Order: sequence, then C-alpha cells, then structure tokens
Amino acid sequence: MPTILHQSNLPDLELIHRGKVRDVYALSADELLIVASDRLSAFDVVLPDPIPGKGEILTQLSNFWFDKTRTLVPNHLTGKPVASVLPAGVDAALYEKRSVVARRLNALPVEAIARGYLIGSGWKDYQASGRVCGIALPAGLRQADRLPEPIFTPSTKAALGDHDQNVSFDQVVATIGADLAERVRDATLKLYRYAAAYAAERGILIADTKFEFGTDAEGRLYVMDEMLTPDSSRFWPADQYQPGSSPPSYDKQYVRDYLETLDWNKRAPAPILPRAIIDGTAARYAEALQKLAGITLD
Repeated sequence: MPTILHQSNLPDLELIHRGKVRDVYALSADELLIVASDRLSAFDVVLPDPIPGKGEILTQLSNFWFDKTRTLVPNHLTGKPVASVLPAGVDAALYEKRSVVARRLNALPVEAIARGYLIGSGWKDYQASGRVCGIALPAGLRQADRLPEPIFTPSTKAALGDHDQNVSFDQVVATIGADLAERVRDATLKLYRYAAAYAAERGILIADTKFEFGTDAEGRLYVMDEMLTPDSSRFWPADQYQPGSSPPSYDKQYVRDYLETLDWNKRAPAPILPRAIIDGTAARYAEALQKLAGITLD
C-alpha cells in the first residue's frame, strides 16, 4: 500500500519552505530535499484531508516526465538516492517514493502555464473578454474547445492562501526581463507539445499544465518542482471528451467540482471531504500514473 504523509518531519534538516503540497529542506548550498506530502490544495487553499499515496504518485510521475524530457529542457534532479541524505532513524520507506534530491535554484516568480484547450480560468477570461492573458482567441469557442495552437498563459505565483492571477506576457517581461521571459515561454510550449502528443497516444488529453522554472548561478534555465502531474495539469480521458462542458478528468478537477457544489467562499478553512471524494481522487491519480507512465504503486 502507498504511504500516507500529511506533513514531513525530518529532524536535523533545515526546513526552508512548507508549501501547499511540498516540504523543502536544505541539504547544502547547492542541494535540496523536496518531499511531496499527501496534502491537496484546491482554489489555492490546502484542504484538511490528505489523499493517501498522492505524494508518491506526484513524485513518480514527475520523475517519469523529467527523464522523458531531459534532452528538451534541463531539470532540477541530481539523481542522488533519497535514502543517502535522510537523517539517522528516519523511516526511509516513508520518504523514498515521494522525495527527490534536487539542485538548489533561483525560482522564478512566475507560474508558466500552457493551454491547449479552453477551460478553467482561461474559459472565464475568454467569456469576459475574448482573450486569455491578453491573447485574442477566435470568436464562438465553447468550453473545453481545443485551441488552434497551444498558448502560453502565465500567472502570478501567489503566497499560501492567496489566489494566482493570470497576467500578460508583457507583465512577465517586466518581472524577469525579455530574454528570460522568452526562454520560459519557449520551454513551456516545447514541453507541453511533447507531453500532449505522448499522452494522446495513451488515451489522455492534456488540457493545460503548469510548470515552474529556476535558474542557476550561470543563468541556465531548469524546469523544477513537479511536472505534468494531476496537481499541475488537467488530464481528460480522450474517449469521454466532449466540448461544451467540463469533461471528466484524472486530476483534482474532481475535487474542485465537488467543492463548487458547496456554500464555501474558497478561503481557509476548507471543508472536510467525504470519504467517497477522497477515495475517488486517489483512484484518479493512480490511474493517471498507470496510463501515462505504466507505474502501479504497490
């Protein structure tokens, strides 16, 4: 059975960040230990209930994609075994499948989002203005329609509890500079096109996905954090895809759809999830891992 970890506890290691899902520890001036917990966030709020095995699924799927795309865009993985850096007395079995030893990078303050289909906040922006992040789209598109070409639609990187906001490419340029902004956009779309084609052969449509990038001391660009997971992407079963409504998914849209039925203002504290929603979410994440990477967690 997959392990369950709501919050990591690694004595003798310096905790430098506890995010919505990941806990980050300093190993040295050059390396970090990143632990994916089973926490789940929706609408930028961490929910009170863990999803059993979720951190393992996210890590194993990310590692799969990092390996598949390492010749397209460098990534943050060092390849060091997790067990070799854990403090004495820590149960390695609890951490090995949900953790990575990563390069310590300068994280860029931008969420790099690629969209191939019109859904989520992009759909809402399009309904209001006919644009997404300043990009004009054809008139008459329906919810979940495939876009003529994938587009780069960045957002702010919100603090814990705040909401990300879609921004234009010009705002990214103003934040990180024109050269770096163009490199991030190019890398985002290159990764998305590759992954979308790969997933389509396995019966999954990647509607959109979010990447995070960082640079090293020499200014080299790396993709980091997680990659093409059910937390950072919308995965739709190709055989159930029907434009005009929100399609079924292998990702946390299942939880979002449930939360939308509640009288909740999308601010902390979040409501308790029913067991059926927890189990259904875990099953969808596990199915995405199996279909995309051929991995089944024991």
